[in-house]
Amino acid sequence: MELNLTRPIVFFDLETTGTNITHDRIVEISLIKVWPGGEELERTRRVNPEMPIPAEATAVHHITDADVADEPTFRQIAKSLADIFKDSDMAGFNSNRFDIPLLLEEFHRAGISLDLTGTRFIDVQTIFHKKEQRTLTAAYRFYCDKDLEGAHSANADTRATYEVLKAQLDRYPDLPNDMKQLAEYSSHSRNVDFAGRLVYDDNHREVINFGKYKGQLAENVLKNDSGYFGWIMQGDFPQNTKDAFALINLRIRAAKDHKLHK
Repeated sequence: MELNLTRPIVFFDLETTGTNITHDRIVEISLIKVWPGGEELERTRRVNPEMPIPAEATAVHHITDADVADEPTFRQIAKSLADIFKDSDMAGFNSNRFDIPLLLEEFHRAGISLDLTGTRFIDVQTIFHKKEQRTLTAAYRFYCDKDLEGAHSANADTRATYEVLKAQLDRYPDLPNDMKQLAEYSSHSRNVDFAGRLVYDDNHREVINFGKYKGQLAENVLKNDSGYFGWIMQGDFPQNTKDAFALINLRIRAAKDHKLHK
């Protein structure tokens, strides 16, 4: 089944130096941008991560320091990448928890703000796990009846993810061919930030989802613990998480200012 698109969608996959969202770097990015009507743009680019690639990472994606020594840094390609992602929905395999927050960290380091207002995030892994509980290689075999050649290369994984989503739509009549509804279905929970450090409660209020204040309203914690916001801003958290806390803090300050000037 072809995707029912009202705006472009970018399928993408990252190969990285590791799995730490705030510290690890991209060594390869592959993407397929699909427009309403079916037109596609496909790109794969290796990236110099400006740090050594650990042996355990190379064992997974087979990319070595020598392979990326003469490649551009992320900062050098960030603007052209941002232009591709601009005004598009985003899709991947485990992308909501890993690829998207790590990509945003790279954009932040490069000094580029990627405006994700209105962006829908489709995580094909979440759909797969809710339906079948498998890996990408198994998903490709299950839905597409093919063996995944070149697994853990960004390009092969990206193309497989795109094909799996279309096959999922064919297989499950109850799965909506609508990016907004697919994004909602792809969500593990009602996360405020990608890392899930903040989640929405039933009244759409931000609740802290970790540490000593887990389960408490973020607004109340920030009001009552004067040092907590500073700890978050200085801590080892993804920029997306810090931005979410900053918006809540800004809302609190705006409410105080409004009371003072009444």
